[in-house]
Amino acid sequence: MATLTMKEAKQKAIDIVLAIDEEGSAALAQEALDSGLDPVELLQEGFTVGMRRAGELFEAEEMSLPEMIIAADAMLAAFDILEKAIPEGQETESLGTVVIGTIEGDVHDIGKTIVGTLLGVSGFDVHDLGRDVAISEFVRVVKETGANLVGSSALMTTTMVGQQKLEDALAEAGLRDKVKTMVGGAAATQHWADKIGADVYAESATEAVQRAKEAASA
Repeated sequence: MATLTMKEAKQKAIDIVLAIDEEGSAALAQEALDSGLDPVELLQEGFTVGMRRAGELFEAEEMSLPEMIIAADAMLAAFDILEKAIPEGQETESLGTVVIGTIEGDVHDIGKTIVGTLLGVSGFDVHDLGRDVAISEFVRVVKETGANLVGSSALMTTTMVGQQKLEDALAEAGLRDKVKTMVGGAAATQHWADKIGADVYAESATEAVQRAKEAASA
């Protein structure tokens, strides 16, 4: 059997997510690893691209919510396999503590999950709160962990206002000057981050890790 190339794997990953093929997603992930392909690159430039396109279809009302959730499950099937092959970080000292989650009312957590995993293997202590997370829960965990970075994701324009509410809630709790905030997700932009006063905006998982490192050392 011919060895799978990265170009082929990326396109297949996109197609599989949009086809909401959970079984095919897991099979592709394993085939990619067997072919010696980089799991991070495939996640970032294959599966996440497919999920981003699924999100665009959902916002355009060309994909239903159940279909989008199944598409996310298909990507997670691949993610569970590829994550195990991501090299562990060499850091002996934590770069910082991160609280990360998807804003309340938003079911999207694929990109957020990837960012959390990559932050973890890069040397951060990560507390992933999952999806549809209440603002009060972000604040509670920040207090409990003494986190120095808070990341929130929003897929939809209707839920991104929660990122503004998080900024306000952290300020009201007296925590805003103790943490750096990072926003991402399909709905977020640099302009939005500037508007609400977030410290960091990242468009991709790889960029999020780099920006988090910069924020933690600032």
